[in-house]
Amino acid sequence: MTKVFTSEAVTEGHPDKMCDIIADTILDAILEQDSKAKVACEVTVTTNLVNVMGEITTTANINLEELVRKIIIDIGYNQDEYGFNGHTCQINNYVHQQSPDIAMGVDKGGAGDQGIMFGYACSESDELMPLPIILAHKLAYQLTKVRKEKTIPYLRPDGKTQVTVEYEGEEPKRIRAIVISNQHNPNVNNNKLRMDIIDHVIKPIIPNYLLDDETKYYINPTGAFVIGGPHGDTGLTGRKIIIDTYGGYARHGGGAFSGKDATKVDRSAAYMARYIAKNIVGANLAKECEIEIAYAIGVSEPLSIYINTFNTSSFTDEQLINAIKTIFDLTPRGIIKTLELDKPIYKDTACYGHFGKLYLNWEKLDKTKILKKFLYNLPVINKKSKIKIK
Repeated sequence: MTKVFTSEAVTEGHPDKMCDIIADTILDAILEQDSKAKVACEVTVTTNLVNVMGEITTTANINLEELVRKIIIDIGYNQDEYGFNGHTCQINNYVHQQSPDIAMGVDKGGAGDQGIMFGYACSESDELMPLPIILAHKLAYQLTKVRKEKTIPYLRPDGKTQVTVEYEGEEPKRIRAIVISNQHNPNVNNNKLRMDIIDHVIKPIIPNYLLDDETKYYINPTGAFVIGGPHGDTGLTGRKIIIDTYGGYARHGGGAFSGKDATKVDRSAAYMARYIAKNIVGANLAKECEIEIAYAIGVSEPLSIYINTFNTSSFTDEQLINAIKTIFDLTPRGIIKTLELDKPIYKDTACYGHFGKLYLNWEKLDKTKILKKFLYNLPVINKKSKIKIK
């Protein structure tokens, strides 16, 4: 049976992603000085205006305006003709301290909020991620790379990618379509842009065996994309949560990540759920795995754990959940310790995906052996007969 699935990604110059990057850069700067800081930072951007808001409780002393200007300039918004200039834009600081009502639960090790978090992994890519979102992120990163290296010097920072993968059963077979829209300087010939994008962005990233004569390429399909970034569209933190995770291929609890310290389980428990799911798939205990963890504000232990291996595991859900509870510490403090989430690591997560980057701690496959040992020492239950097999 043939099926298709599409995922999209954006570059760091997209206005929503700019906000995520600014928020996580502020978080990192604070954590460098104060690893126990409580941070919930929100950012909005529009034409030459940045608003930084939220609740921050910390002993750190940072120059927020200088930090924000630097990241905007690094992204590439450094000229008035872009409609947004990091050198001259107005920056408003509306930050205040965390609510004492929240602090009462968090300070004793409880979750920073109630919520449900999902993690997912599958065997269809080397990163154990869905292929559409991984390829969309790699294309978005390549757009930024060729712009900053001036391989395609007329590109501007704002851009979006989209990849449609055709599957035969559950196996990726080919790329049906690729959509790339990238901001550019005026008077750029659309045919030149199309060929440059295909030659310098698509071909270096997409494996040849996934492309064929019927693959469709939609490059700046409106014909022009000059006005972009915050001048073309208001940006806001947390508005790209599907892009941040699994591209719609797996479920999402709804909470955003960027700008939040790790006591916020919206972020930390989603990282832990991915870590668990990836190790289960990486240990060949399932070809596909989705995990849900639920928390109550101020309570340290999760209220529930749910797992779905989509009939790809020889173990029951009960056996896998028992292994998870035994091997992984799912309290907020335990998650922070296991994944070292009190360190300034977050700017690197803010764009091109929170998952699938192999250098991040929640992407490590360091629990596969202990999972196998634990599970294979248990009696295996035949799902159909429910008879224990010794």
